[in-house]
Amino acid sequence: MSNQTSAQPDDYKIKDTKPQLGERWPHGGVRGGGGWISSERVTSTYDLVEQMYYLYVRVVKARDLPPNPVTGSCDPYVEVKLGNYKGKTQRFEKKTNPEWNQVFAFSKEKIQSSVLEVFVRDREMVTRDEYLGKVVFDMNEVPTRVPPDSPLAPQWYRLEDRQGQSKLKGEIMLAVWMGTQADEAFPESWHSDAASVQGEGVYSVRSKVYVSPKLWYLRVNIIEAQDVESQDKSQLPQVFVKAQVGNQILKTKLSPTKTTNPFWNEDLIFVAAEPFEEQLVLTVENKASASKDELVGRISLPLHIFERRLDHRAVHSRWFNLERFGFGVIEGERRKELKFSTRIHIRACLEGAYHVLDESTMYISDQRPTARQLWKQPIGILEVGILSAQGLLPMKTKDGRGTTDAYCVAKYGLKWVRTRTILESFSPKWNEQYTWEVYDPCTVITLGVFDNCHLGGNEKPSAGSGPGRDSRIGKVRIRLSTLETDRIYTQSYPLLVLQPSGVKKMGELQLAFRFTSLSLTHMIYLYSRPLLPKMHYLHPFTVSQLDSLRYQAMNIVASRLGRAEPPLSKEVVEYMLDVDSHMWSMRRSKANFFRIVSLFSGIISMSKWLSDVCQWKNPVTSVLVHVLFCILICYPELILPTIFLYMFLIGVWNFRFRPRHPPHMDTKISWAEAVHPDELDEEFDTFPTSKPQDVIRMRYDRLRSVAGRIQTVVGDMATQGERFHALLSWRDPRATSLFVIFCLCAAISLYVTPFKIVALVTGLYLLRHPRFRSKMPSVPSNFFRRLPSKADTLL
Repeated sequence: MSNQTSAQPDDYKIKDTKPQLGERWPHGGVRGGGGWISSERVTSTYDLVEQMYYLYVRVVKARDLPPNPVTGSCDPYVEVKLGNYKGKTQRFEKKTNPEWNQVFAFSKEKIQSSVLEVFVRDREMVTRDEYLGKVVFDMNEVPTRVPPDSPLAPQWYRLEDRQGQSKLKGEIMLAVWMGTQADEAFPESWHSDAASVQGEGVYSVRSKVYVSPKLWYLRVNIIEAQDVESQDKSQLPQVFVKAQVGNQILKTKLSPTKTTNPFWNEDLIFVAAEPFEEQLVLTVENKASASKDELVGRISLPLHIFERRLDHRAVHSRWFNLERFGFGVIEGERRKELKFSTRIHIRACLEGAYHVLDESTMYISDQRPTARQLWKQPIGILEVGILSAQGLLPMKTKDGRGTTDAYCVAKYGLKWVRTRTILESFSPKWNEQYTWEVYDPCTVITLGVFDNCHLGGNEKPSAGSGPGRDSRIGKVRIRLSTLETDRIYTQSYPLLVLQPSGVKKMGELQLAFRFTSLSLTHMIYLYSRPLLPKMHYLHPFTVSQLDSLRYQAMNIVASRLGRAEPPLSKEVVEYMLDVDSHMWSMRRSKANFFRIVSLFSGIISMSKWLSDVCQWKNPVTSVLVHVLFCILICYPELILPTIFLYMFLIGVWNFRFRPRHPPHMDTKISWAEAVHPDELDEEFDTFPTSKPQDVIRMRYDRLRSVAGRIQTVVGDMATQGERFHALLSWRDPRATSLFVIFCLCAAISLYVTPFKIVALVTGLYLLRHPRFRSKMPSVPSNFFRRLPSKADTLL
């Protein structure tokens, strides 16, 4: 186990932070009192992050640049220099009036120079780049712009020589201003923090907002086929249909009989994403022998031709003619000879009333149906300020030293956000704020921190992360229903990751977030509604179908977001969507087992207390229980009110001890601190396994022993249920006779005797003193244990 595992438990807890949130006037100026900007628009956009200042330089275009006397052309680019930081625009070939329209942002914290220099140069292939001129700005003269002021208008500046004494030919259009991260230019700018990134890596450093593709369930009901012929004319075909959409392949069962007109009426469900790039490919195949399938015919159908349904009404079915194998374009003449064609009858539709699950329902962040017209109004707004991370560990080595290039990804609903990457910092400060509409409070936002391995430098990933894969630094989940409305939470969350060596704290993530309610009545009403759209309950999928569809949906989301610019890599999407949560893990099984045990602990402690009362361990308590019991028997109408009053008082008492923080990753509940190293090694093993045979044998035997215990518990529960059933099923005629006669006697006795007397006698019998008790089991218990169960019939 790693040393980190034996760290103080406090290290794994949420800590309160006190960041200076909100926008302030630069240079500490006052507006609206206390230095806070009171403009409604500003405070609602960037009030959950600490303000950061940047010097922005917008390089728009140049004109009348002098051509090179030798080549007669000009390949201009602009270099913006501030102290040690240099940013370059792209280079144009043979243009004397280039347009760049690029923005450079220099962090104010790191500015060490009093002048900003903007150079225009002509790229030379052989000799040094030729100097065409420069413009110099004094840092004290740069104006400040705070949104919602409109953007600063760029101006034309004449180029100067190296000494700055005389004007040269050519002009450049620039805008220079001091602003904050709330500026519209911020997301697209070149940042001095990432000055060392070159080439394609520049795109992967910027902050971006992504939208998940719109997913649909495609339901294909294969009804029947007509005129199916096998290649061997002497035998009737026995066929099945194979349907394919992209990488998803499903098959119907074999037709029950050998016939030329087979009938199936089977539903096949696929996941499809807009825009529909794949087609539905149907292939009819004949089971010629146990090992051989003959192709009878196929057809490709574009998905947009299918009806989109918004409820469970029936969809029209259609016949389609199949293209035959062997009669394609090449043999066009022979196609005309065919008198008839094999036809297939299908009913297909795109389901708009389901929510396509791409994440586990336990951590669901969205439950709206696919069709937009079925969406309700949002009930709240979630604002999240991703402030910074503290104490990150080195994730890779660069030039022989450990380094981390961290960025944060947040996912809620269809919207994914990615902060910019802060290079070579163990305490990156992002201070970026994002907003989501909330449609259901019982949803979860997931935030993950990653190390960027796509910068194109000479980094070597640390052990455990594959080549060029962004490695996980940690994850935070926040369930919105655990938040108070309109309260700003400012907390530091531990970033915990389970590694083959044990649980490890990788650092802390500082967040500020607020959940604002738009309609309290609507939110309270939602607590009475089902979590998923009603189609999930009217026409539910099977558990195995749901698992397979969720896996397909995750693959589609990962591949589509991987095609964005910059791509959100597959390993990031999989980690955020908990792709491996269904895999077997000894640790997880133990965690779930102890969760069940802790659930029953309340009932067990209650039964222990009752047993102590019955055993007269504390005579005063036993006497008080007798008194309360007698009062309730005399006034039975008080029983239910007393129970509800007791629950009310418990609820009011627990209010004082209510949690003040949202819940977070708990290493104790996850069973991550006490896990055996071999169990961790098993959890991190590939699927299928890559371990040697003796290790697999040992693990298999351990799995058998655990499964054997589970099997025994499940069997015992089934046995008790079957014994209840056997009371009246006459499997044991003597036992059932006795029970039936007992029921008749009990019915007559209870009819004659007042209920109060029966309850009083029963209660006093159960509360009797130990000296009146026998060590032997009671008669009802003996009778129940003697009843037969179906265990006798098991092989």
